[in-house]
Amino acid sequence: MAEAVYRKGDIVELLITDMADKDECFGKLECGMGVMVGGMLAVGDRVSARITRVRQRYLKAIALEVLEPSLDRTETVCGDFGMCGGCKLMHIRYDAQLRYKEKKVHDALLHIGGFTDPPMLPALGAPSPVHYRNKIEFSCSGKRYLRPEELSMDELLKPKNFALGFHAPGNFEKVIDTARCHLATEEMNTVLRLSRSFALENGMEPYMAREHTGFLRNLVVRSSVNTGEVMVNIVTSWYDGELMERYSAHIQAGMQGVSMTIVNNVTSRRNTVATGEQEYTLAGSGTISEKLGPLEFRISANSFFQTNTLQAEALYGRILEAAELKAGDTVYDLYCGTGTITLWLARHAGRAIGLEVIESAIQDARSNAESNAISNAHFFQADLKDLAAMMEQFEAHGRPDVIVTDPPRAGMHPKALATMLKLGARRIVYVSCNPASLARDGKEIAAAGYRLISVEPVDMFPHTAHIESVACFDYSPSSLSSLE
Repeated sequence: MAEAVYRKGDIVELLITDMADKDECFGKLECGMGVMVGGMLAVGDRVSARITRVRQRYLKAIALEVLEPSLDRTETVCGDFGMCGGCKLMHIRYDAQLRYKEKKVHDALLHIGGFTDPPMLPALGAPSPVHYRNKIEFSCSGKRYLRPEELSMDELLKPKNFALGFHAPGNFEKVIDTARCHLATEEMNTVLRLSRSFALENGMEPYMAREHTGFLRNLVVRSSVNTGEVMVNIVTSWYDGELMERYSAHIQAGMQGVSMTIVNNVTSRRNTVATGEQEYTLAGSGTISEKLGPLEFRISANSFFQTNTLQAEALYGRILEAAELKAGDTVYDLYCGTGTITLWLARHAGRAIGLEVIESAIQDARSNAESNAISNAHFFQADLKDLAAMMEQFEAHGRPDVIVTDPPRAGMHPKALATMLKLGARRIVYVSCNPASLARDGKEIAAAGYRLISVEPVDMFPHTAHIESVACFDYSPSSLSSLE
């Protein structure tokens, strides 16, 4: 039988059998040829697709139509689905999302890490897949992203020279004029609506990223789950005291009964990052408070804090369980940030040492320890790639019985990983937001004499492709070597 020949532009039908990275899915044609298909699809969909690229071993295509929908599909609640780059899995039932994410972690450990039978635990789902974010960042632009139905209209539904919402995927200039985000709280959506009306009524000029012109840049809203406080941070290109005073009054009038603070971050930088060079407090204290279990934290406009409060508590609980700390243990928390994990662990250990390269984060961590009256947590600025610096901490505070590491998405720098392995802890708890990085670093950890005990995916961001994992490694006493 002659081998099928496919060309760019051909229309094919296939069954989607797996999820892939970069908003793609995978399927196979009847001849056995694999196809990477772009589009909002689900495993089990039978689709027609147009071939966009022909490779020697596989094809790339874009979905045209779902011919037979998967049983994993569900109705989306968001009118911006498919345009906004945030909730790319909202068309998939939440139980199926968890199944996909669990498989993503398993496959990375299997194919990248070389673990033949990864000891997987079921993925831990979030209490609610909607309204879970405690922080939302909206962007403002003078170039509104036009919806598909608007492209053929003689008269647009809204002005196209103003938008406040989320960036269109892959476009740093155009912004979707978002009416409502279903991951945000009702208070956040109310602030969005009030801010949009004020900006339009008062002629606030939207920021133009390419031209580096305009006044209104971003709107960042935080909402505390446990205290009910709300923070509004309006980011502008310069300070206009009279205008900001009226903006603050407008927001407060529309949010009566809500405990809130309003700040104005001002920046002249040529970028779209929602932080300022100066900050002005327009109402309230300039901070809000949030609780994680028994711990309380003060959060300023530019502070880092886990964006899913309830699931962060669950994540930290899983980290504590995996660590199996004893009363006199010394635990090191690498990449400790503002110290939330360190302080969570310190209550169950003899001593907790947080290490972080960013000085401002260390200052925040020390302040958090003091405000929570935790005296056995100590924080130090250290470059984890510097073995000598790490050894200084080791000499000062003793051998770590347990190490918790929560590196950035790219994983641990090879030198930092080598340094950690030289510390000889009996257990390493690796917290990862990237299955590929976990698998790559986990392979090196296993090669140093550690055994992978368990891996538990924790879903911090429902409706997105992101998944957190808590992996536990035990050291083999027979292979314990002295520190160099």
